[in-house]
Amino acid sequence: MLFNDILGLSHIKNHLTSSADAGRIPHAQLFVGPEGCGTLSMALAYMQYIVCGNQNGENSEGNQACNLKFNSLSHPDMHFAFPVANSDKIKKRAVSNHYVEEWREFVKEQPYGNLFDWYRLIGIEKKQGQIGVDEAQEVVKKLALKSYEGGYKVMLIWMAEKMNTSAANKLLKLIEEPPDKTVFILITEDEEQIIQTIRSRCQILHFPPLAADSITNGLIAKGLPKEEALQIAHESNGNYNKALDLMNKDSEDLVFEKWFVQWVRSAFKAKGNKSAIHELILWSEEVAKTGRETQKKFLHYCITVMRQAMLVNFNVKDLAFMQIHVDGFNLEKFAPFIHENNIITIVKELEDAIYHVERNGNSKIIFTDLSIKLTRLLHKKASALTEK
Repeated sequence: MLFNDILGLSHIKNHLTSSADAGRIPHAQLFVGPEGCGTLSMALAYMQYIVCGNQNGENSEGNQACNLKFNSLSHPDMHFAFPVANSDKIKKRAVSNHYVEEWREFVKEQPYGNLFDWYRLIGIEKKQGQIGVDEAQEVVKKLALKSYEGGYKVMLIWMAEKMNTSAANKLLKLIEEPPDKTVFILITEDEEQIIQTIRSRCQILHFPPLAADSITNGLIAKGLPKEEALQIAHESNGNYNKALDLMNKDSEDLVFEKWFVQWVRSAFKAKGNKSAIHELILWSEEVAKTGRETQKKFLHYCITVMRQAMLVNFNVKDLAFMQIHVDGFNLEKFAPFIHENNIITIVKELEDAIYHVERNGNSKIIFTDLSIKLTRLLHKKASALTEK
């Protein structure tokens, strides 16, 4: 992948290429950015740039051969580690090498894809993947090898926040003092989840959400009419992966919308209504049957809806990008029920639910408890000042 293939982010491209041209390539870098902003695409282009020596031109025979190997993701000096789990294919001690063919498919087809897209591809969407100590041992082995091209070799660790403590501690010394001409690129959506000792040894580069113009141009290039591209770019809120899902009508948000609307409608009816309480319990049981990654994504989606509703309620509609496509549900009519007297508590309850799901709590109990609390919070009145 070349820098020209990446949407927007010209300032980051310029920073990476100019530092590489000047011979200032940090041995450990941490790319931090939200979903769909292009961290993985940028890391792949950067790897190709420094390993293939593209800063010196792309015309030499050796350079062309190097680029061909990179384009097929088979270059011996590019190494990957990413979250995995045991599956029908790999029964025990799963590591990235077991899923290398799936990884190549994922990178080629969904370079802006998220963690859940990856889990679905390898059939572990009902599990929680990780980068474990077995993976760390594989990383050490790979980087002990000499460079095939005689230049740089690069280890890309995607979703580095999924490294468990044992793996992080095992890699700490290697990240701090890697072999000569060895570069680590760690990619994360949540910088705080990476242990401080590793963060302190990396040069951190923060990626912003993609500009709406960049997403619009990307969608138009895929054949979407300009007007529709503009609408989807606004709704995607800087997330090109979501924009592609909306374009293909394949977004999990479409499922989450139905769950959310059913949930809040039952919660509104549940005050003093036994049958509605039963509906909430049935809803909780249905959501509990899904995988934990799906449950976490749904809860994050709910937090986003609540915050968007609050913005609408406070007449900051220019910042409200979300649209809910379920018939009969209007975010502007829902917004007055989200206000300064309940928004903080609602978000805290949703974040607590995410915490318990991550730690393998009983999903049915978690969602039933959350539903009962939501019923109470949605009926909480706004202050007199807000009502005016």
